[in-house]
Amino acid sequence: MSEGQNQRPDFLGLYERYQKLKPGPQAELKRVVQPDDLLEIPAFYRLLHGTNAGKGMQRLVYCLPLIKHQEGGDSLGRALAKADINEKRLFMVIRSQEPNDLIQLRRLLKHIQPKLDWLSASKTFYYWNDLTKRQLLEDFFFYQNTKSKESA
Repeated sequence: MSEGQNQRPDFLGLYERYQKLKPGPQAELKRVVQPDDLLEIPAFYRLLHGTNAGKGMQRLVYCLPLIKHQEGGDSLGRALAKADINEKRLFMVIRSQEPNDLIQLRRLLKHIQPKLDWLSASKTFYYWNDLTKRQLLEDFFFYQNTKSKESA
């Protein structure tokens, strides 16, 4: 294994580099249709700043343009629950295979424009798998159940 291969990327540094991009490159990243489309966009490689362009980074940058960072902000599941996203739409994301799951998730992000704790959300996107999907679902229902108990 080469040095740095097993290290996690600097998620906050990535977010800050995205914020410093000019509007044109930001718009290019925002317009992509699928995560693999990023491989054909120069702004993607500028943003990576020497980091490997693997699937984890593609997923991360694919969702990055639709998220605002707020330190101590909501988790992704909580933000979806707060926005009253229909659970059927969330289950469509959870049950779909890559890349359709991410495409559907990105549509939800575009719809709700969440303010999330980027460090927490970035791990979800970077490691996107059945375990992170389950955690997303648990956060979503935990918040819904807490909210319904408070209103009762």
